[in-house]
Amino acid sequence: MHFSSKPRFLPRFVRCLAAMAAAASVAAPAWADTTLLNVSYDVTREFYKDYNAAFTRYWKQTTGETVTVSQSHGGSSKQARSVIEGLPADVITMNQANDIDVLAQQGGLVPADWSKRLPNGSAPTTSVTVILVRKGNPKGIKDWSDLARPGVSVVIPNPKTSGNGRYSYLAAWGSVIKSGGTTKQARELVQKIFANVPVFDGGGRAATTTFAQRNIGDALATFESEVPLIQSEFSGDFQVVYPKTTILAENPVSVVDKNVDKKGSRKQAEAYLKYLWSDEGQAIAVKHHLRPRSEKLLAQNKATFISVPTFTVDEVFGGWKKAQAEHFNDGGIYDQILASGRAGK
Repeated sequence: MHFSSKPRFLPRFVRCLAAMAAAASVAAPAWADTTLLNVSYDVTREFYKDYNAAFTRYWKQTTGETVTVSQSHGGSSKQARSVIEGLPADVITMNQANDIDVLAQQGGLVPADWSKRLPNGSAPTTSVTVILVRKGNPKGIKDWSDLARPGVSVVIPNPKTSGNGRYSYLAAWGSVIKSGGTTKQARELVQKIFANVPVFDGGGRAATTTFAQRNIGDALATFESEVPLIQSEFSGDFQVVYPKTTILAENPVSVVDKNVDKKGSRKQAEAYLKYLWSDEGQAIAVKHHLRPRSEKLLAQNKATFISVPTFTVDEVFGGWKKAQAEHFNDGGIYDQILASGRAGK
């Protein structure tokens, strides 16, 4: 009788254990891991790799929750378009406001006032556009006007797809305006510079490859933050030129509201962006040669972040919306310059 009762008891016990395990496996994802997707521009891979590790460590210590952050990188406008077309970004981290504005205008993915949700217009870091030349600066390049000289080849990523390219274009244009020149003179300079561009890459990192690895061009217009990486990888074969005046590149960020609300990841996504302003987040930015918003860190690293006269897109061009419409939309001034036959060769 005792033995005959065991077969009835053991299967019932095993079935209970199996049911409990099954219930646990179903319930676990609801509280265990959260995965965030950060869709970013071309040259932030290394920065966000370090930052993601710091944030996930901070979030685990603070909440006990494990967060995994995936990265997607490419030309900024192409990245923004991918999000509009369905790439499920939790956050978008760009190098210009225009590529986040478009998510509000065309996709309804963020509110129109997204830039007011975090400090500094929601831009935790900045950079400046500089000119990288080959060792010894054989062409004697000192300013934007030198890139327009006959016989000088300059690598600039495509302004239609790359924020890096747009900043380079606007830096050259604005340098004329800031020195007292006219709009006509600014257009003439930019037209001559782009006539000297042998190839238009889709993003900043691809342009770096063209210049540094493929050995094309006498100069590369790029972000200051990209220069130390190039110099270290290529053993000092290049040197940086700071123009007399240049543009301040502000790097805005936003939660992609429509996606995080659908996914239920708003809390983690908002915390991820806010941590960019933390002491640790700002220190990681400095490590990757992005100019921090922290005045203290900026002062401590003044030898790294050379003081150079800068202007903003708002100051010279009336904001990104106006600059985009006048210069980079289809049929705008940039397209007119290319169509002239003296650029894009």
